[in-house]
Amino acid sequence: MMKKILYFIIGVALLGSCVPTSEFTQLSNKSNNLQNERDGLMAENEYLTVENREMRAKIDDVEDQQKQFVEDSIRIYKKVEALEKEKAQLERQYTDLESTHEALLRGNARETRRLLNELQTTQEDLARKQQLLKELESNVAGQRQDVNRLRAELEARNARLMEMEEMLYQKDAILDDLREKVAEALLGFEGQGLTVTRKDGKVYVSLEEKLLFKSGSTVVDPNGVRALKQLAVVLANNPDINIMIEGHTDDVPFRKGSSIKDNWDLSVMRATSIVRILLDRSGIVPTRITVAGRGEFLPVDIADTPESRRKNRRTEIILSPNLDELYRLLDL
Repeated sequence: MMKKILYFIIGVALLGSCVPTSEFTQLSNKSNNLQNERDGLMAENEYLTVENREMRAKIDDVEDQQKQFVEDSIRIYKKVEALEKEKAQLERQYTDLESTHEALLRGNARETRRLLNELQTTQEDLARKQQLLKELESNVAGQRQDVNRLRAELEARNARLMEMEEMLYQKDAILDDLREKVAEALLGFEGQGLTVTRKDGKVYVSLEEKLLFKSGSTVVDPNGVRALKQLAVVLANNPDINIMIEGHTDDVPFRKGSSIKDNWDLSVMRATSIVRILLDRSGIVPTRITVAGRGEFLPVDIADTPESRRKNRRTEIILSPNLDELYRLLDL
C-alpha cells in the first residue's frame, strides 16, 4: 500500500512538472515485450513437457511389445510341446507299422504294398513335422533375442528419463537458491526501483531507470553501481548461470541532434554500460553474458500514463541455468 501511495505521489509530481508524453508510450511497449517473452518461455517449457511425454509413450510402447513377445513365446513353446508329443506318437505308429509289415511280408502282396504306401506317407508326415519343429525352435530363439534387445533399450531409456528428471529437479533447486541469494544481496535496494522474481524457469532482476540512469543518459548512477557490484558477487559465485542483460526504453522518440540515434541505440548502450560494471574485477567470465537492446518494443505496462512509461524504462538482468547437458540428453 505504501508503494502504491508513493507511485501515485510520483505520478502526480511528474504530471505537475510537465513530463514528456513519451513515458506513456514507453510503458505500453514494455508490457507487450514482456508478454512476448513470457510466451517464448512458456513455449520452451511446453517443448520440454512434450519431449518428456513422448519419451514415456515410447517406453510404454516398448513394454507392450515386450509383453506381446513373452506371450508369443509361451504360445510357441506350447505348440512345440504338442508337436513333440505328436512326433512321439508318430514314431510309435511307425514302429507298429514296421512290425506289421514284417508279419505281412509272408502274406498277401497287395496288403504289403498298401502298408508300404502307408509307411511312406507316415515317414513323409514325420519329416514335415520335424522340419516345422526346427523352424519353431529357430523362431523362439530369435524372439528371445528380440526380447533381450528391447529390454536393454527399455532400461537405457529409463535411465535417460531418470537422469533428465533429476537434472530438471536440480535446475529448479538452483533457481530457488539463486533467487534467494540475489534477493538477499540486493535487500537494501528494495523500494528503490529494484525487484527480483522467478518465472518461466528463470530469475529476473528488474532495475528501473531511476535506480540506474538519469533521463537520456547511459552512465550508471553511483547508487546503481553499488547494486550492480553486489549482484556481481553473487553471479561470480554461481559460474553455471547464464546472464542476459536487456535494456528497455519508453516509446517517446529520442530527440534529434543527439549522439544517441534512437531508443534502440539507447537501450543497447545502457545494457553494455551495465555489462562493464558487472565485469569490472568481478571474475565473471564474459562468455556467460549476452547483451540485448529491446528499445520500446517490450513494455510491461501499455497504459498511456507517465507512471506506465516510468515502469517501461528499465533494465532487466535475466539469469538462467546452463541447459546444454539436458539438450544433449534430448538429442540422444
